[in-house]
Amino acid sequence: MTGARPHIIGLTGSIAMGKSTVAGMFEDAGVPVFDADAEVRRMQGPGGALLADIEAAFPGSTGPEGVLREKLGEVVFADADALAKLEMIVHPAVARQREAFLQTHADKPLVVYDIPLLFEKGGAQFVDTIVVVSAPADMQRERVLGRKGMTEEKFAHILGLQMPDAEKRARADYVIDTGKTLAETREQVQALVDKLKADLRG
Repeated sequence: MTGARPHIIGLTGSIAMGKSTVAGMFEDAGVPVFDADAEVRRMQGPGGALLADIEAAFPGSTGPEGVLREKLGEVVFADADALAKLEMIVHPAVARQREAFLQTHADKPLVVYDIPLLFEKGGAQFVDTIVVVSAPADMQRERVLGRKGMTEEKFAHILGLQMPDAEKRARADYVIDTGKTLAETREQVQALVDKLKADLRG
């Protein structure tokens, strides 16, 4: 590592694997978490910093309440070029927020970057340790299809955009298994935080 900065944990996992729950457990263990998705929602919400650029690129896709997610989704869901255009607006803004977060927590030993598409979008090179959240496939399917508005078609499309879970686990430094009870998952997280802190102390 160069300079004084925290050890960065990249937290990722496929849809409905329990990543948000695990991110909360890291926070409970005293590790600051940067939630990329939450930042995007904030910047696309009412008065958000990205609204003008998104409206210019996709006319009619925003309103007083922020980005009209269904309207914008209809445009980018099946159009790779439109999605790439949206990402060119969103990703640099998220990167600036992430840098500010890192500076704010420069005195902490560990921080977490919660990044759903860590491998798919090339974010792995910016973190020190990769933690993948995983659960059995049947449990994942049950969780996803229990979500409001989710269909088999949407689930298949999302899986098609994501690296297979087995490959993510193979690339991970550590895997948190969320196919267990919440208490067991929390124990895994705390044990990992303790180990990484101990490793940093040398």
